[in-house]
Amino acid sequence: MGNDTTMRSIRSGLFPLLFVLVLLPFQEVVAQKRIKVENMPNFDRHRFHFGFALSYNTSDLFVRLKPTANVRDSLLVLEHQKQPGFNLGIVASFNLNEYVSLRFLPTLSFQERILLYKFLQPDGSQVFFQKPVESTYLEFPLLFKYRSARIRNFAVYMLGGGKFCIDMASQKDVNNNLDEDVVVKMARNDYAVEVGGGADMFLTYFKFGVELKAAIGIPNLLIDDGTRFSTPIQSLRSKTWVLTLTFEG
Repeated sequence: MGNDTTMRSIRSGLFPLLFVLVLLPFQEVVAQKRIKVENMPNFDRHRFHFGFALSYNTSDLFVRLKPTANVRDSLLVLEHQKQPGFNLGIVASFNLNEYVSLRFLPTLSFQERILLYKFLQPDGSQVFFQKPVESTYLEFPLLFKYRSARIRNFAVYMLGGGKFCIDMASQKDVNNNLDEDVVVKMARNDYAVEVGGGADMFLTYFKFGVELKAAIGIPNLLIDDGTRFSTPIQSLRSKTWVLTLTFEG
């Protein structure tokens, strides 16, 4: 309960900060339109660039049930709900040429999803359970970035690549005894394909970027430990949307 309160407090404080960080660069862009100056003209001549990234994420799951789930396991409904989270990361970029770069972004990602169960009891009544699935991922994305030519202080780009993730808050070894306390166990390691796009704005002292990415998990993360919450499920795969603000010098 304490961890949930802390997480919500961090999220509520982070979102206004992200809003302010978005507004400030755009104010500078508007001001620069009056004075048509090309900022940081030598930026692309440097092979390496470093910075940091702040992200808002919504994480969800691809849920696939076993064909016999409704018959053998008394499961009537299983729904999944996406939840908000946030990422903090470091940006390391290597320019292969003027338009293509290789980006490595080690990131700490806080994610949450919710599984909603409805079971049929032997006496004909129904019972409901809500199971949050929380993760704190240490992510290692490696992405190719293809950028357009600069139009003064603006450029657009596409991203593609993959990432490896380690869940630092994995509960795969928890002992599940009571229905109310049972957690849906997920594997500690995950890897995913990432695709997306965004825009770069060259400001006076740094390059500001806004990008949207989708991450689609490949492996089945479910650990079937024989509880009625895991037995009806055939596979769980991760799905995440990430809106990122990057700051590079």
